[in-house]
Amino acid sequence: MTRTKDPGYILASASPRRRQLLEEMGLKFKIIPSSIREKADPALTPAQLVKELAWQKAAAVARRFRGKGYIVIGADTIVVRRGEILGKPRDPRHARQILNKLSGSIHFVYTGVAVIDILAGKEIVAYEKTRVKMKKLSPEEINYHSGRHLDKAGAYAVQEEKDAFIEKIDGCYYNVVGLPINLLKGMLKKINSKSKRQ
Repeated sequence: MTRTKDPGYILASASPRRRQLLEEMGLKFKIIPSSIREKADPALTPAQLVKELAWQKAAAVARRFRGKGYIVIGADTIVVRRGEILGKPRDPRHARQILNKLSGSIHFVYTGVAVIDILAGKEIVAYEKTRVKMKKLSPEEINYHSGRHLDKAGAYAVQEEKDAFIEKIDGCYYNVVGLPINLLKGMLKKINSKSKRQ
């Protein structure tokens, strides 16, 4: 099966950060968030977990478009500190707990990315890991930021000026934002080349 034109893309996420990054990549896509319930399996490593959740999100959307020429992109991001997985805060109180743990410490951001070519029946799943050092936050700072990013793993947004408390990033900056674009570009190039050979 050979494509006669570029495929349409679907982002299986409602994240405004991921939407913006895909737009900056120049992709034409529609947004159809996955409705799966995210649940951490304690038996999985952080890398395995984000890959599994990213795949589940992409696969759930792909099933809704069987036989269509779309490529679905799913992603999942978590923050890990000393082996503890810190996802999205449930409420401001939980966000304060997370920020207290991250304050003045080193943590790791993992993002799993899944790309599924529905028409060709091909899929690729990978992940990115970035080391992040956060400065020590005062109780006042923690209280201020605790209600700002309830939709973000780690309860902060590295790209926002008001969240300028990250001292150092070792690895992919965009991974900390929520979507490692260089990894994704490579995955899309690979899956598109696979599709053209069908």
